[in-house]
Amino acid sequence: MTDTIDQLRAELLSAVSGAADVPALEDARVNALGKKGRITALMATLGSLAPEEKKAFGQRVNVLKTEVSEALDARKAVLAGAALDARLATERMDVSMSVRPEAKGSLHPISQTIDEIAAIFGTMGFDLAEGPDVEDDFHNFTALNFPPGHPARDMHDTFFLPTAEDGNRYLLRTHTSPVQIRTMMTQKPPIRVIIPGRTYRCDYDMTHTPMFHQVELLVIDTETNMSHLRGCLQEFVRTYFGVEDLTTRFRPSFFPFTEPSAEMDIGCSRQGGELKIGNYGDWLEILGCGMVHPNVLRACGLDPEVYQGFAAGMGIERIAMLKYGIPDLRTFFESDLRWLRHYGFAALDVPSVTGGLSR
Repeated sequence: MTDTIDQLRAELLSAVSGAADVPALEDARVNALGKKGRITALMATLGSLAPEEKKAFGQRVNVLKTEVSEALDARKAVLAGAALDARLATERMDVSMSVRPEAKGSLHPISQTIDEIAAIFGTMGFDLAEGPDVEDDFHNFTALNFPPGHPARDMHDTFFLPTAEDGNRYLLRTHTSPVQIRTMMTQKPPIRVIIPGRTYRCDYDMTHTPMFHQVELLVIDTETNMSHLRGCLQEFVRTYFGVEDLTTRFRPSFFPFTEPSAEMDIGCSRQGGELKIGNYGDWLEILGCGMVHPNVLRACGLDPEVYQGFAAGMGIERIAMLKYGIPDLRTFFESDLRWLRHYGFAALDVPSVTGGLSR
């Protein structure tokens, strides 16, 4: 009987290891363990054995059954892996290709403009900083020197969220300035960063949307002054709009977080109802700026007797509209493929100051 089991083991394991594919392996399984399989038939003979032989024989048959089952599982795993490799080899595809050969994707003008801004300020030594879209009152208002009762804190201007369990009232940030606060509180001067990102306000018309993009720049050190601010911004607008001698002017203004504050204008022409950027005798407001207010420095733990710096901010959609002749701000967010094909950029048109901002 022992010789019979050993011989059966050798034959069954040989059939399992020699199975070339899953169907062949299934045949080997049925031959061994099926209702009419050889091991099943061997188990059926237990009833004819004497009681003293039945226990020993039954144990040997169970060991054989376990060995064959484990061999079947191992061989199945090998064949499944080989089948997957073969399928991957025959069904290989280029995932970089478009679903339709005639379809071509393009970069959104907002993405392109952010890359252009980063390329320009990157040559001036600015790093990139980011922060959360959901802010608290401290970072969005209080640390930026907004007094209680300021209009920006009103519900009709700001998207407030329900009061949280911790008692704080959170909101969708109304500007990217909270990242200035977070940067000054976590980094030691000198600081030189640009901050692009989404912002949110309760407004919607041809020149306003509930969600839009801003970029701010922040410089903090011990020597920066208004002349540095003017030179930095003047170099930016001349490079961005591609007008080497573009005229600029600064007009006194007011922002809670800067003192002194100014609005920057660039030269333009509006003749014939067409807006052109250049030295044509007219002016267009482009951004707000100023020296960081001492109260803002104190809120961030910096001594205004030691440190000073400047900040500026502008709407990304606004400067994109001016540069690329886009008449309506709302079209940026309508996902119109015709609009995207017209104003979009090729994926490989990576902006650089030396190679060109927009090709």
